[in-house]
Amino acid sequence: MTAILESYWQSYLWSDGPHFSGLVVTLWLLILAVAMGFLLAVPLSMARVSHNPLLRLPIWCYTYVFRGTPLYIQLLFFYTGVYSLHVVRSQDFLNAFFRDGFNCTVLAFGLNTCAYMTEIFAGAIRATAHGEVEAASAYGMSRFTLYRRIILPSALRRALPFFSNEVILMLHSTSVAFTATVPDLLKIARDVNSATYASFTAFGIAGVLYAACAFFLIWLFRRGELHWLAYLKPRTH
Repeated sequence: MTAILESYWQSYLWSDGPHFSGLVVTLWLLILAVAMGFLLAVPLSMARVSHNPLLRLPIWCYTYVFRGTPLYIQLLFFYTGVYSLHVVRSQDFLNAFFRDGFNCTVLAFGLNTCAYMTEIFAGAIRATAHGEVEAASAYGMSRFTLYRRIILPSALRRALPFFSNEVILMLHSTSVAFTATVPDLLKIARDVNSATYASFTAFGIAGVLYAACAFFLIWLFRRGELHWLAYLKPRTH
């Protein structure tokens, strides 16, 4: 194990020349996917709870498809399926985008986690106390102001525990990125295993790093919950 750490620790943990380490690539995938998913999920969740079926039903179909199919299939669809289309290869921008495995991976991960976040946020919006909405309406707030000042801040705070679970699941899901030749933690572990045949050590190091990242995120979100959800705790007299 010591020999493996001395030879390959940079590939696991630190950048090696022009290449990023497996840990950096994994975290970068997670950050981009979660950021993309969150930014899309907020407006989509508002459309998901709309009374207008023209807004609600397309979002329902999108979340149904992406939550009902494996992430691995979605990644292969964007990485190999979309690029096989002539219309994609004939357009310079689309050709350059879908030819890059990293771009396809971020797109697949972002759309996948967005589907789950949309349902999480939509559920939190539906659970908003009716009295809060009535009070805001009594003050003459417009629909936009109502969402911006009352519904969304309250819903996003209450959705934080479920959102944190989705982020942890997305961290674990990044392990399929090697399918698109992205040098994430698992890809590095597979390469180390191929070079050394020390499977227990190669994959064990990757497992420890995944667990360390997960526990750090759990601690971070727990701190956030203690701060933003403190008002939900029962008051002691």
